[in-house]
Amino acid sequence: MSEDKPTDSPFKLNRGRILLLVMGVVLVLIAVSTWMGGINAYQQLKQANAEATSAAPETTTR
Repeated sequence: MSEDKPTDSPFKLNRGRILLLVMGVVLVLIAVSTWMGGINAYQQLKQANAEATSAAPETTTR
């Protein structure tokens, strides 16, 4: 009698599935960073904050 080889689980990770998972994670990261405005918006926000805090007049209380 020959024994049948058990079928592989459909959820077993192999190289192809790991690659697809990694590519999906990268795609999600790109989408989230684009949705948040990207690196240029962050740099502009930092610059605007620096200009606003340096140009603010000093208030004195008497």
